[in-house]
Amino acid sequence: MKALILAGGRGANLSPLSDTRPKPMMILCGKPLLEHSLVMIREAGITDVVIVVGHHAEQIRDYFGGGSTWGMNIEYVHQDAQGSIGEALLLARDRFKGLDYFIVSYGDTVSSENIFLHCLASFSEFKRSTAVVALAPRTELYGNVYLDETSRISRVVEKPKSHAMGNYVLAGTFVLASEFFELVEKNEGNVASAFNDLGSQYGFYATIWKEDWIDMNHPWDVLQANHILMNKWPSASISKLAKVASNITFTGPVFIDDYAEIGEGAVLRGPCYVGKHCYIGNNSLIREFTSLGERTIVGYGVELKNCVLFGKTRIGRLSFVGDSVIGQNVIIGSGTMTVNESLEDVPISVKIAGRVVSSGLAKMGSFVGDNVVIGASNTLLPGTLVSPGSRIPHRGTLP
Repeated sequence: MKALILAGGRGANLSPLSDTRPKPMMILCGKPLLEHSLVMIREAGITDVVIVVGHHAEQIRDYFGGGSTWGMNIEYVHQDAQGSIGEALLLARDRFKGLDYFIVSYGDTVSSENIFLHCLASFSEFKRSTAVVALAPRTELYGNVYLDETSRISRVVEKPKSHAMGNYVLAGTFVLASEFFELVEKNEGNVASAFNDLGSQYGFYATIWKEDWIDMNHPWDVLQANHILMNKWPSASISKLAKVASNITFTGPVFIDDYAEIGEGAVLRGPCYVGKHCYIGNNSLIREFTSLGERTIVGYGVELKNCVLFGKTRIGRLSFVGDSVIGQNVIIGSGTMTVNESLEDVPISVKIAGRVVSSGLAKMGSFVGDNVVIGASNTLLPGTLVSPGSRIPHRGTLP
């Protein structure tokens, strides 16, 4: 069987993180999201993959190439304009000629276990097109699925209004009959209508995913995706090539990659990840669910908590970064603080693409794009978004 990964979308709601990269190229635990998915696909026995690329397509092509590093054969289809999922499917149609069934996966989903193995196992039982479905805290963000007593999908409604919501949503992984391409074309790219025709004409079944899963829609979802990946770590792993001082403290599953250096008096509380060539300064505190991309430098006495740094970032001494996501090539000056809760003790809202969105979270820091410089002694309030390339001056009391 052959797999199709849809990775061409821009992800405007993930700005500023997605402004300078495709959504699937966000770095978690040292790897792009797309790499985590490809590893699972390979483990499921699938070696032929077609990836639909668009927004910053060169980043995916340059990183994965022909797929030989992962024991795979990867082809690419380019989606020139920002289009729909239906358009992306039809662009890849010719790559699946002669196949009865194929796998489809959305490139911005994260699961704690191998969701592809789960889908294929259910497909082998149903012997019909199969969709992985899951429960979601906000079903209005997804395609809602309605099932009969045999797990057959009776109806799919894309992002319904509140009165029409179902309990289950599409989890972004499918095994589909090749006839699905014709149904997408017949329905002029409307995937929900094509799914409904697939069910009525050929049979379309659901397999329920009970493990952790997320389809990333907003910047704070990156933090939840990081939790999902780290929660499955059973124990600590420290590279023999890392340089670790003698008087540091480790607790829980701490992962320290090759050539990382940990300074005197540092405390690391797992799960957390320290990437290749990172430097953790003396007396720093790296708390749970922190992921540091490669070549990140953390200064003296810095505290990091529940945050994702994509890499090649420098954090000045005595700073605090919590419940935040920081892009690549960012400089954060000494004494900078990301405030992560409101005084009113209410969920934090963020203005995204011109509208105010409630995160539903009581604690949230900041989301900083690539190539940003933040001067010393700045305070970033909860839900702050910093556009790529921004420069924020030092905050001083004297000229």
